[in-house]
Amino acid sequence: MHLFPALSKKYCQEHMSAGEAQRLAQFIAWAPMVFQVSRLMVKFGILDLLRDNQDGLTQDELVERTKLSAYTIKILVEASLSIGTVLVDEETGRFSLSKTGWFLLTDDSTRVNMDFNHDVNYRGLFYLEEALKNEKPEGLKTLGSWPTIYEGLSQLPEDVQKSWFGFDHFYSDHSFDEALKIVFAHNPQQLMDVGGNTGRFALRCVNHSNNVQVTIVDLPGQIGMMRNNIQGKPGAERIGDYPANMLDENTKLPQGEWDVIWMSQFLDCFSEAQIVAILQKAAAVMNPQTRLFIMETFWDRQRYETTALCLTMTSVYFTALANGNSKMYHSEDMARLIEKAGLKVVHTHDGVGRGHSILEVMKP
Repeated sequence: MHLFPALSKKYCQEHMSAGEAQRLAQFIAWAPMVFQVSRLMVKFGILDLLRDNQDGLTQDELVERTKLSAYTIKILVEASLSIGTVLVDEETGRFSLSKTGWFLLTDDSTRVNMDFNHDVNYRGLFYLEEALKNEKPEGLKTLGSWPTIYEGLSQLPEDVQKSWFGFDHFYSDHSFDEALKIVFAHNPQQLMDVGGNTGRFALRCVNHSNNVQVTIVDLPGQIGMMRNNIQGKPGAERIGDYPANMLDENTKLPQGEWDVIWMSQFLDCFSEAQIVAILQKAAAVMNPQTRLFIMETFWDRQRYETTALCLTMTSVYFTALANGNSKMYHSEDMARLIEKAGLKVVHTHDGVGRGHSILEVMKP
């Protein structure tokens, strides 16, 4: 198993003392409390107050400024000391923000991940054991009665939908500027966006090039959301749609003289066998000049280990809530599936946006 250097350094040898390892084990055991306390320290504005008062604040001052009870402040602040998000001055009893607390409060990816885990995942993760045994999203019943989360996206409660799309768009949107340069290097005229979601990338494409025509392939419910999202926006008249369920063995991709087929954060929504079947459907409509671009966040190809942590944990969401059988893949696994589908990776573009890689694929 090949890993990028930062991951190899972290994952291939022991770095902790016995005491550090024991504390981390306890941190894991109490993780639900750690998460909810930290979330409320943000929501109630306590970390904001500590950030904005460099000399720190006492418990009484926090009670006065937050209008929370003394009991609530004691519970949250004392737990946060153990968590490591706040510090205390022993002489004055004044609390201040730690470095970890600062990142929890200000790092945009951390906030997106926290909202996603609270609103989408938290209750459903109780059923992870059943999901792993059955390879079905057993936790999804906490949100609705659909086979996978994708059929239910347009029906999710507003707060859950906001957090789901916030998570999905955050990671993809930061990669679009660099991705467009790669995709349009050969001036494509006909582009198929498979799993186009709300049409954000399609809109970027038609604004990037006045010549390109885009066809979005997605579930019927997603197509409806996409149409609402792009309505009246520049270039929308050059965006077509093709409703399709890619898990239906009778589904075929639309025929055409495709210059580019684009799949962004799409194949990670499927099992290995399903990925091969989808890629075979793509191969069936590709000509020798067609380029298939697969953009994914492969956990093994990350510059920073923290990103790999986020990705391997995202795999757990796929198991418990999304579909029960997909994950964030190792790049070697994806290359193997591409080859099995009769296609070949001709170039790998790393470092796109926040940890994305783009596999450029053609017919052999």
